[in-house]
Amino acid sequence: MTKDKARYFTFLLYPESIPEDWETKLELMGVPIAISPLHDRDLSAVEGQQFKKAHYHVIYVAKNPVTADSVRKRMQRSLGENSIAKVQIVKSSIENMYLYLTHESKDAVAKNKVKYSRKDIKLLGNFDVDRYITLDVEDKDDMLNDVCDLIDQYGLANIRELRRFVRLHGAEHGLPSMKIINSVLRSHTGLIRLYFDAVYQERKYGRSDFDKETGEIKS
Repeated sequence: MTKDKARYFTFLLYPESIPEDWETKLELMGVPIAISPLHDRDLSAVEGQQFKKAHYHVIYVAKNPVTADSVRKRMQRSLGENSIAKVQIVKSSIENMYLYLTHESKDAVAKNKVKYSRKDIKLLGNFDVDRYITLDVEDKDDMLNDVCDLIDQYGLANIRELRRFVRLHGAEHGLPSMKIINSVLRSHTGLIRLYFDAVYQERKYGRSDFDKETGEIKS
């Protein structure tokens, strides 16, 4: 039987099973790698155990399609025989897996998992999650609608306010980076300008003679 091959993998590393210079060894592999903050507050389902064993989640991007066994063996050669666990092909999107590094993915949020800080993610080998995000026409339409809704709901009057909002609250609304959003908005600048202008006019003239929930003019 042929084994499945892929370029995107995820696995676990346990601090007590890896060498002190493990980050340097990973960097020397010359492939894009993203490492989660240390997950040391994940609640355990095991009776009598409050937390799961501390671990790192890792995203590994191979240069060419390879098997999970190939990735496991390469990691073992670099970090040691007992260094790696649960090597799996990323079945969901890289974006979703990246969000899971801090438990900000939709499934992690739904399970109320403890969140970790994005600033503690380590990126090696020029890892850039935006490179691996691909959007089809329906995804782009949905994102455009979401952005327009946010402009209207939060009264964002220009692209700078939108950028700040995405930086501070984008993850809460399931939005990707501004780099990806810009790629979608680029072909819809006329529509976005209309939304920004409407917010600006409302802010400037302070209209209050309409119902913000329905949009109907009050009599």
